[in-house]
Amino acid sequence: MSGSPLAPSLNLAGRLPSHRWGWFVGLGVLQIIIGILAWIDVVAASIAGTIVIGALLLIGGVLQFVHAFAVRGWSGFLLNLLLGILYMAGGVLLMEEPVRGSVILTSIISVILVIAGISRLIMAATHRHMAGWWLVVLSGLVSLVVGVLLYASLPWSGLWAVGTLIAVELVFHGFAWVQLGLGLKRGAQITSASR
Repeated sequence: MSGSPLAPSLNLAGRLPSHRWGWFVGLGVLQIIIGILAWIDVVAASIAGTIVIGALLLIGGVLQFVHAFAVRGWSGFLLNLLLGILYMAGGVLLMEEPVRGSVILTSIISVILVIAGISRLIMAATHRHMAGWWLVVLSGLVSLVVGVLLYASLPWSGLWAVGTLIAVELVFHGFAWVQLGLGLKRGAQITSASR
């Protein structure tokens, strides 16, 4: 199988940025620190995150609007134009009212969690014959319960949920960067020792 032209090549030693492992570790440590700071003040992180999401929606809306005029002859012109306007309006509203926007984002997250939880429970029920199906049930129950609890505790959960998700993402992603950097360092040491 490894001789097949379709099989991926796992010999990455020459292409890995092993001499720059410190940058990966530094980025990871920085993300961990920012994540911990976000965890300390999840309300501020929620508001900041909502403003950033609003800014991204605004930028996406402007690009969608410009794109609509760039492909004017296309049959989707009006739809592109309307979507661009909606994105811009949503972005401006999130940036002008970040607390209310955070509550709306938390509502959306809770609905998505409930739908994902129910979907996983259905999938687990249809695959009971497979090993580990109970892990899918557990995952579905956790998503369902978290979604219901977030929704039931609105509007208060809107003040901390987005910030908590941002903090968790930053901390875990930071640890992943640190591990990657340390792995690159070990790879560089092994490569230099074998030469």
